[in-house]
Amino acid sequence: MTLKCAIVDDEPLAVELLASYVEKISFLQLTGKYSSAMDAMNGIANDPVDLIFLDIQMPDINGLELAKMLPKSTRIIFTTAFEQYAIDGFRANALDYLIKPISYVDFLTACNKALQWFTLLRIKAEADKEAEPKSIFVKSEYKLIQIDLDSIKYVEGLKDYVKIFTEESGKPVVSLMNMKTMEEMLPASRFIRVHRSYIVQKSKIREIERNRIVFGEVYIPIGDSYKQAFQEFITKRN
Repeated sequence: MTLKCAIVDDEPLAVELLASYVEKISFLQLTGKYSSAMDAMNGIANDPVDLIFLDIQMPDINGLELAKMLPKSTRIIFTTAFEQYAIDGFRANALDYLIKPISYVDFLTACNKALQWFTLLRIKAEADKEAEPKSIFVKSEYKLIQIDLDSIKYVEGLKDYVKIFTEESGKPVVSLMNMKTMEEMLPASRFIRVHRSYIVQKSKIREIERNRIVFGEVYIPIGDSYKQAFQEFITKRN
């Protein structure tokens, strides 16, 4: 496993020291070095990372404030000269808290902790995937129809019924149920609700244009209340 990481610190010498440590650790890939929180926000938005080494005492926006703005998938190791921030650091859900001057041994220990966290996360994700159903049964007219989850592209909700569009047929399966029930039937690891009237399978998304997901000639809007969750999903996939 390789973890993409970034360093955020307004002290150039501190940045270079941590960068030299990163070079020695085979499972780390340094993708960004930032001297301010603003630079980091812009850089990470374009090039997301798994792990960030984050100083706390910085001008304008400090590390604790930046931590609240980062995607939930980005884990934090705080690096600071001030011990009094330790409690706040762990409240920010940091994996570790390193006090400057930081030794290579302490840095390596923190990185191994991060690797263990991401490894366990991957194992859990794989176990959850294996435990997921491969298909669902829905009632359509007077029949129960089994639909393979792999084949579903998207679901459209219309009042008291849904249309399930699959890759196997140009004609949707129509079932009398509401979108909430449909959403509960579909595993959240594979499907995402992007609008009050639409659920899409994440792996089937190939094109996004002007806040719309494109399926051939069909354009599915991304509702305002679903944009943040959808953006987080996109960020994780980059």
